[in-house]
Parts: sequence; structure tokens; C-alpha cells
Amino acid sequence: MIIDHTWYQRPPHVPEHVSAGGIVARCENNRIYIALINEPGLNDYVLPKGHVEPGESIEQAAVREIAEEAGLSQLTLIAPLGMKERLSFDKRSWKKTHYFLFLTDQAEGKPTDPQPEYEVKWFPLDAVPDLFWPEQARLICDNRERMEKLIKSQQR
Repeated sequence: MIIDHTWYQRPPHVPEHVSAGGIVARCENNRIYIALINEPGLNDYVLPKGHVEPGESIEQAAVREIAEEAGLSQLTLIAPLGMKERLSFDKRSWKKTHYFLFLTDQAEGKPTDPQPEYEVKWFPLDAVPDLFWPEQARLICDNRERMEKLIKSQQR
């Protein structure tokens, strides 16, 4: 499947859903790594994210979704990274996803969501593989220098 410009044009009468997720980073040997999710059925990686539940703040939803999809629960919120919009995978809703930068010392995690079977992998921030969603790749690229500065300031 190819994600083209049509995924980023909102059709009329499509319901809107708010989602949250994030870029989870950890440092090892003076190098920054980020957690990406391999979802069954997708050839490329994605950032962990999902729907905001009733009564949940956007930040709480991001933390919950990261735990569900990546199994990472020892998170420190560093900064908001903005919001991206697109059609959902099934093209039945318009998703507004808020992203945050988190820092962790946790190298391994067991996703708490049993379906589907997510797999988390760590990649150097300067060698991120292809991502399924182009806006997530842009989010990482556009915020790379800022993330490096923020993470280094936390390491002092």
C-alpha cells in the first residue's frame, strides 16, 4: 500500500478522532535511539499512538498507548512535538494525532495490548528506517535537532 497525498485531504462528512502518541528516546553510549513499532501486516515501522479515551488527557493517552503498543512504561515527558492530521488506515475517520517526546532508560518492553502483536525495535535517531506514515517521518526529521538538544539537556 502506498500512502499518497489523498490521505492528507479531509473529505466532507468524515468524523474526527483525537489520538496521541510519541517518540520515545533513550541514550546508550552517547547515541540517541528511538522506539518504533512493527505492526503485523505493515512492511514499515510506525510511532506508537492511538485514540484518546473519555476522561483521559492527551498526555495520559500518549503514555497509555506507548505502554500498550511498545510496552514502555517508565517514561519522562520532555516536550510536546505538535499535531499531525490524516485519514485513518481504513479512511473512515479524520485523525488528529498529538505527539510528545519522552525519555526512558527502559531498553525492553512487553506490549500490553495483545491484539495485534506489536514488536518494538530501537533505531539510532540519525538512521531511522522507512516509516509507513509519511507525516511521522516528517515529524522525526523536522524535530531531530530540537530533540537532540532537549535530550542532551536532560542528560546533564
